[in-house]
Amino acid sequence: MKKILYNTFRLTYTVKKWFGRRFTTSGQVVLLCLAASAFVGLDTKQTMAYQAFTFLLAIVVIAMVSSLFFRCRLSAVRILPRFGTAGVKLAYRIGVKNQTGKIQKGLKVFENFKDPCPNFKEFIETPEPAEKKRNLFDRAFGYYRWLWLISKKQQAVTQAVTIPLLQPNSEIEILIEITPSHRGVVNLTGLTIARPDPFGFFNACMNVSLPQALLILPKRYDMPPVGLSGNRRYQSGGVALASTVGDSEEFVSMRDYRPGDPLRKIHWKSWAKIGKPVVKEYQDEFFVRHALILDTFQKTEHSQVLEEAVSIAASFACEIQTQESLLDLMFVGLEAYCFTSGRGLAHTDKMLEILAAVVGCRDKSFDYLTPVVISRASMLSGCICVFLSWDEERRKLIGYLNALGIPVLVLVITDGAGGSDGYDPGPMLDKPENFHLLTSGKIQEGLMEL
Repeated sequence: MKKILYNTFRLTYTVKKWFGRRFTTSGQVVLLCLAASAFVGLDTKQTMAYQAFTFLLAIVVIAMVSSLFFRCRLSAVRILPRFGTAGVKLAYRIGVKNQTGKIQKGLKVFENFKDPCPNFKEFIETPEPAEKKRNLFDRAFGYYRWLWLISKKQQAVTQAVTIPLLQPNSEIEILIEITPSHRGVVNLTGLTIARPDPFGFFNACMNVSLPQALLILPKRYDMPPVGLSGNRRYQSGGVALASTVGDSEEFVSMRDYRPGDPLRKIHWKSWAKIGKPVVKEYQDEFFVRHALILDTFQKTEHSQVLEEAVSIAASFACEIQTQESLLDLMFVGLEAYCFTSGRGLAHTDKMLEILAAVVGCRDKSFDYLTPVVISRASMLSGCICVFLSWDEERRKLIGYLNALGIPVLVLVITDGAGGSDGYDPGPMLDKPENFHLLTSGKIQEGLMEL
């Protein structure tokens, strides 16, 4: 039964997509009139509607047959930006070249994306988050699950764009806009170039294979100025691991050259005096280093709460001034990860690219991340924690950080179903200004209260 439902949903989606692309708006109106006249004209003795049905059917058939004679040689190239942002319109250029000796007019171009239909295993094993609240029929039928899976896998939406008049053997650039639905990778498979029939009812289509991929960064929120109190900490290796933006190196002494010393540290005047290479030695630096801890531990594969957490982490990554400090992003995917940006080590864009690929961790507990944080605690000036829940394991980590004297900002993302009950600040009781509950769907309002 499930297999039959799955095949029915998939066929319905494919047919609906085909009709939406092949029939113009006028053509869809004609189809509705055709269906209405067929229903009304069943009794040919009582009504003349069957004549309208015959006339409309003939027009539709002629329009569809004429599309078989569409012959056109076109090539295209897509000029993509480096990345886009989820939920934000993205414009880019497409170059279309007419490889025939005839003028081409009335053409439209459609962008093609990877098929969003889930496979049968995904349809069976991935329930809709709100499925338990639906009635027995909806749960058994699975239609709402199908729609939710399609929305999760649909990477972007766009509209057809009209191509201006194409002269023989000429090339033209058009601007196309897409709106990415989710962070991650948008897979573009090619273009469909369509031309309507003389009646303007049915599109003749040709496909141009043009596979490309575009990275979509997480959605970001407007952030108020967030300042964590905390002192500079000693960083092993000092500016050898970062750039010299902000603070200058402090000269300590001169010493003999050792293999591996950088040439820029050689003191050439001393070498000339004593006849052997001498280098300048500097003191390691103390500077600010923050940790951004992203909680990815959840039981389900898909979660709106996790998406909100990633967006909040991306917003903090853009807000924190990493020219004068370091920022460590810590989370767990297939394994524990720690990425550092700031002071020349990496740019914010790189951290956003990493966040775009974050997935939920279902096979490990939160305790897996705790040693990673504790091992770097001695270098941290402050810590921002973005949690998906507020249980004993997470309270325990915050207790460790408080005991070490590290200032902590805790943000707990909730779905709003249980209200604020059950969220005892625990180790953050004495610093309520640094403990915040943010409700999915109202994240921006909550962040502005930080």
